[in-house]
This record gives sequence, structure tokens and C-alpha cells, in this order.
Amino acid sequence: MVRQPVVAGQFYTNDPSHLREQLGEFVRGGGTQKKVLGAIVPHAGYVYSGSVAGSVYARVKIPQTVVVLGPNHHGMGSQAALFPSGEWLTPLGNVTVNQPLSELLLKNSSLVEEDSIAHQYEHSLEVQIPFLQYLRPDVTIVPLCLAFIDYASCKSLGISLAKAIKEYGKDVLIIASSDMSHYEPDQVARHEDHLAIREILNMNPEGMFSVVKGRGITMCGIIPATVMLVAAIELGATKSELVRYATSGDVSGDFQKVVGYAGVEVY
Repeated sequence: MVRQPVVAGQFYTNDPSHLREQLGEFVRGGGTQKKVLGAIVPHAGYVYSGSVAGSVYARVKIPQTVVVLGPNHHGMGSQAALFPSGEWLTPLGNVTVNQPLSELLLKNSSLVEEDSIAHQYEHSLEVQIPFLQYLRPDVTIVPLCLAFIDYASCKSLGISLAKAIKEYGKDVLIIASSDMSHYEPDQVARHEDHLAIREILNMNPEGMFSVVKGRGITMCGIIPATVMLVAAIELGATKSELVRYATSGDVSGDFQKVVGYAGVEVY
């Protein structure tokens, strides 16, 4: 099964040479790359969030295997939808779904189901793939689209994911694809987002989940971020770092209704 790109030409250019040039600009000057267990990376159009995403990817040593967790914006498919075996196509070429780790995840979690429907129109995972291809051409992925709403499910999946990665026995990076506040005044978005970010930096996934849900912060990837943080802690992570924060107003000049973007490393 080949998953065709659905937002190439919208969220990012569909011209391969222009895309490579753009990605090169985004990751330029990132400094020394280091091994991390997880990261939170935004997924808006590259013109808005590409520089924040690039700031994270520029500092991360990309292993051959990457788990990409994204929210289900369309409500289609199962609640924890694992893309079946096959490939994802982008303007830069094909990326193979990592079947060994996918099978271990299915074995370890009763929540996860193979389901391509949830991925059919979902942009949150797709926009991460060109960054991974650019920095690690032989990368393989485990794409998971998530839609459940409770912390217990997030914790269960995070623990199961960590167990599968341990059994897999190779380096794995877990990417949680998420934007932060949506369509708030810039000052409000920055204040609310940093309340959630504070819990991430405290390595407190339940606290982050509670703050976001309790305050009504419109962080679309709260589920992927929570699962990633639980899994990373299970795998031994003890620290996290805010690499960069910005809002769409920094690009558009409209500070009345912005979307927030945070780039975070967990190691």
C-alpha cells in the first residue's frame, strides 16, 4: 500500500528541488546533532511553522527508525490507527513503513489497529516526513494517527510503545506532531502555551494533559505529545528542552488570531 501525499502543494511545495532548498534553509545553523528519545514538532504550513520544526530537526540525530504520532483532525478511522505495511510517498520519494516495529507495537498494545482510513487526509504526520527524508534518506517510519481523549489511554499506549521499542532493540526517535493554541490573541496564546510547556519541561505528562484539558488550551496534538512523553520517560528520558517557540503572527503580522508553535526535545 502506498500512501499518496495530500497536502503537497498546500502545506509545503510539491516541487522536489524547491522543497530540498527550503528544508536546507530550515535546518541550517542548528549546531551539533544529538541523540534524543522524543520531540514535539509543529505541523502547520511550512511558511508558518517550518522554521520551528527545522530548529528541532537540525539538532536531532535522526535514527533509521522514527515513530511519528499525529492527531486525527478528521475523525475518520480507528482511535489508534497504525498505517499498514507499505510506503509513504512525498515529492522527495518513498519512505518505507517499518514492519518489524509495527508488528511489535500491535503485539504489545490492544489499543492499536492497522487502519489506513485515518491517514487518508491527515496532514499532521505527512508534513514531518520530508524533514526526516532530507536528513536521513534511508529512514523508515511507524505512522500512528491518534484520536482517543483520556489520559489512561495515552499512558497505556505510551508504555506499550516503549515496550515495543525495547524489544526492537535499535535506536528509535518518537516524533509527536502538534501545534499549540489556535486562533487566540498572541499574548493569550503565549501565556497559555507556556503553561503547558512548563509541564513538559517538568517531565510531567499527566500534568501537561491536565493543564491543556482543564484550561481549554487548543493544542491539537495533546494526545501524541502525552503518549510520546510517557514513552520517552519509560525509555529513560529525564530532561526536555524548549528549542524554539513562535506564533503565526511572527510571520503574518496578524497578532489578533494566532496559532502557537513549540519545538521541544526530550532526552
